[in-house]
Amino acid sequence: MKDKKIYPPSTIGILGGGQLGKMLALEAKKMGYKVIVLDPTPNCPCAQVCDEQIAAEFSDKIRSLKLAKKADVVTYEFENIPVKTVEYLEEQGFSVFPFSKVLRLTQNRIKEKEFLRSVGILTADFQAIEKASDLEKALLKIGLPAALKTSIGGYDGKGQVILRNRKDVESILSDFSPRSLIWEKFVPFAKEISVICVRGKYGDLKTFPVSENIHHGNILSMTIVPARISSDAAKKADSIAKTVAEGLEAVGTIGVEMFLLKNETILVNEIAPRVHNSGHYTIDACYTSQFEQHIRAICGLPLGSTKLLSPAVMLNILGDDMICKKNKFSWIDKVLKIDGANLHLYGKKEIRTGRKIGHITVLAEFVSDAIQRAEDAKKFFCQKRKI
Repeated sequence: MKDKKIYPPSTIGILGGGQLGKMLALEAKKMGYKVIVLDPTPNCPCAQVCDEQIAAEFSDKIRSLKLAKKADVVTYEFENIPVKTVEYLEEQGFSVFPFSKVLRLTQNRIKEKEFLRSVGILTADFQAIEKASDLEKALLKIGLPAALKTSIGGYDGKGQVILRNRKDVESILSDFSPRSLIWEKFVPFAKEISVICVRGKYGDLKTFPVSENIHHGNILSMTIVPARISSDAAKKADSIAKTVAEGLEAVGTIGVEMFLLKNETILVNEIAPRVHNSGHYTIDACYTSQFEQHIRAICGLPLGSTKLLSPAVMLNILGDDMICKKNKFSWIDKVLKIDGANLHLYGKKEIRTGRKIGHITVLAEFVSDAIQRAEDAKKFFCQKRKI
């Protein structure tokens, strides 16, 4: 890695133009950088605020190289970027953060869990599944209930099925074809939590406060900060995230998703090698947002303070909430009347079920007040989906 700080006026290239790319670009522009994005969707959210868009598939090496040649540093906003694209840019001598080795490892659930175990971090029991006989072995060794997931790809609950009984397993066996899957023991957790950790180019580390996350339909619905957990559990979660970042030798932001058990044991569920949905609250509630921190990290700049300025609750706004409304945005006035409410809409043209189209962060002096105000805000969206 070149020992180089990248100061404005310089250019940052982003692979991926969704809402995470948009929020990265906004922070980069605030700091004086130019931004180029590569994404196949014309006028994607990131393109609406950056200097240039290269409209191309992420597997397009020629146009990815064009992006890299125009940028001083390249990053990506989601983990389903083809790792071969990142490897190709690295082979051509360009800086891409996090490195391709981080992306390759975190794209594969089996390798990810093996890495976590190798650095002394607990995970749910698991077994790799490649052939039908492996299902029987996993059933006997790990048992039910369990989650059967694709080892590569899948997010927000996609690419997985819950196995509750023998009949569910037999259903899978009936049409099983050889492919890479992972059998994970279902964990009866007390809370889902996460820690956003940022590692700079020179090994400096900063973590954000522990987030408490509530999911519905495998999609994040609400994030509460600070998490309603003990100080010992918070310290343990913070230490785990740092161990992961150091073990990966990652440069940039990683989100470490964890299960907190009733006895305060913590298991790591997944690693996201990017800015994370549960860290959106940092824009409004911290001295330095996770997005600015990522820009600082990949550009070799000092990392900022991650101190929490106020308790916060973040609510995702999904396409589901809009579809059931005759006037899709009639609720905005009501939400903005709530003390401490901050609205972020992503500028996505198509609104569909399960799609994240924005979020609201509510700030308050006390966590309980922030939760109550968030629940009040949610009532204006859609009565069908409860927090």
